[in-house]
Amino acid sequence: MIIMQLNDISKSFGAEEILANIKLEIKDKDRIAIVGRNGAGKSTLLKIMANEMTYDTGELIKPKDLTIGYLSQHTGLESGNTIWNEMLEVFQELIQQENRLREMEGKMANLGQLDADESSKLLSEYDRLQHEFESNGGYAYQSEIKAVLAGLSFLDYDDQTPINELSGGQKTRLALGKLLLKKPNLLILDEPTNHLDIETLTWLEKYLVGYPGAVVIVSHDRYFLDKTVSIVYEISRHRTKKYHGSYSDFLRQKALNFEQEMKEFEKQQTEIKKLEEFVQRNIVRASTTKRAQSRRKQLEKMDRIDRPLGDESSASITFEITKRSGNDVLKIQDLAFRYENEAEPLFEHVSFHITRGESIALVGPNGVGKTTLLKNILGKLNPSSGAIQLGTNVQIGYYDQEQANLSSHKTVLNELWDEYPTVNEKDIRTVLGNFLFSGDDVLKPVQSLSGGEKARLALAKLRMQKANLLILDEPTNHLDIDSKEVLEAALIDFPGTIIFVSHDRYFINKIADKVVEMKQGGAKVYLGDYDYYLEKKEEEAELERLQAEDKHDKKPNEKRLSFKEEKKLQSEQRKRERQIANLEETIEKLEEELVQLEEKMTEPEVYENHEKALEYTNKTNQVKQEIEKLMEEWTALQEE
Repeated sequence: MIIMQLNDISKSFGAEEILANIKLEIKDKDRIAIVGRNGAGKSTLLKIMANEMTYDTGELIKPKDLTIGYLSQHTGLESGNTIWNEMLEVFQELIQQENRLREMEGKMANLGQLDADESSKLLSEYDRLQHEFESNGGYAYQSEIKAVLAGLSFLDYDDQTPINELSGGQKTRLALGKLLLKKPNLLILDEPTNHLDIETLTWLEKYLVGYPGAVVIVSHDRYFLDKTVSIVYEISRHRTKKYHGSYSDFLRQKALNFEQEMKEFEKQQTEIKKLEEFVQRNIVRASTTKRAQSRRKQLEKMDRIDRPLGDESSASITFEITKRSGNDVLKIQDLAFRYENEAEPLFEHVSFHITRGESIALVGPNGVGKTTLLKNILGKLNPSSGAIQLGTNVQIGYYDQEQANLSSHKTVLNELWDEYPTVNEKDIRTVLGNFLFSGDDVLKPVQSLSGGEKARLALAKLRMQKANLLILDEPTNHLDIDSKEVLEAALIDFPGTIIFVSHDRYFINKIADKVVEMKQGGAKVYLGDYDYYLEKKEEEAELERLQAEDKHDKKPNEKRLSFKEEKKLQSEQRKRERQIANLEETIEKLEEELVQLEEKMTEPEVYENHEKALEYTNKTNQVKQEIEKLMEEWTALQEE
């Protein structure tokens, strides 16, 4: 069933057109991604769908009773409530029903004081209300709250913590949790993966796959989209185009469509050229002028195909190095770090080794100290114990997710030029142009830039350093998908060494050849990409489960068998195996004999002769009994 339809929706801000002739359809179980460049109008479209913003022309059709839940990019719960009480607000109707049931139960304790009609009426009303309470999830809502809070990484928090004491990211996660608990018919999520670590992202993916309503998502997390959506709408040049399948399916289909459209365009262009040349050669000749006029009419009537529009302009990122480092780039041995006012270390016993050309991803839950470890490597923080050893000729370039190295009062041009004053302005502008800052864009003040623009500027500064060890802290934050893909290509071709922190699993898969998982008590190295790391984690979890079961099954007084006992058991086992093999051989021969007897009984000279028929029937029954007896022996030996 269609729950929302957008027909020819357009939206402009002043003279700037954002959306034009947008067509989009949502059915009640759809999982839809809306993708496109930063500034393409994705968030604007979501706001129109959520009735948070008006549109200029077109129509938006939806049922009157459609419930919509909308999470904007910057939503955060602002409340004086505790975490638990805020989540309870979603279930106020159920709580009122529950209170009503408790009141009725109090009256039912004194049924003897009521007359027959009152008693019957009370019991009937109680039964109706209890059934309604149960069908609305009244006995499960507290479990639902706990499950969502646990999934969004609030398991270790006291649920009586006031919300106004939480960080901005935690408030955003709570806003998402409250929205999920409401279960609207249509869930509209704008960048829901912001502020989520990998573990929480995995939980959210599974939750959305099983969500009872429709879901529309804007996200730059391609791995997340691959796991959650089955329809993709791309906004490009103010319009939408629909694709069926996951995000990866969309990329393949888009490339195939462009290739096919280009072939059709080129084929028609070849045909047009031939017709035009024929007309020019033959129009003035009396003998061929009619044929030329016919070709001219054919040209005039032709429905001309426009040249297919390729992707919009992309950043052109490359990272170079001034000199090569030694083979051993970085050694970390038994490293620990503790903040001065903290009793417990943030992390300890962290050890790993990086050689030239490797690309290492640091993963782990939020708060485990990944960024702090990077700052220890950079020398911005001092470890409590352990050693960090940089190799020969190692030059470090650092990308800070907070972009603290950008000066808000400078222009984009001066942000680079002031640090490299000997470089020609033309060359600085060329570098900025590669990162999509062209013309007057370079004169913008840094403080006016969007998150994506600041990220590109920070990457431009990193490129100018020509370092051979890149230390990147969440480099894909704020980048649109196209910019991420360009960055990935640049890092894959980078001749140096990379260590990075990222929650973007698609990015990790593309870049990493090792994954280092950080925990409070140490770090473990996995020799592969993110998918390999997941496989190994699953294997480890399964092994732990089997070991726990084995430990649980063993009796406390169980002792190791002596050598003689072990040999005796092995001898008995071999004997059983020989018996089983002999039985299987005998059973097989008897089954063949039974088939032959049954076939013989179908012959006219047997079934027409009463005595012979009786004889074969007796033989058949004897063979069946023998097979049954041997099967019982075989089963008993197998069980032993």
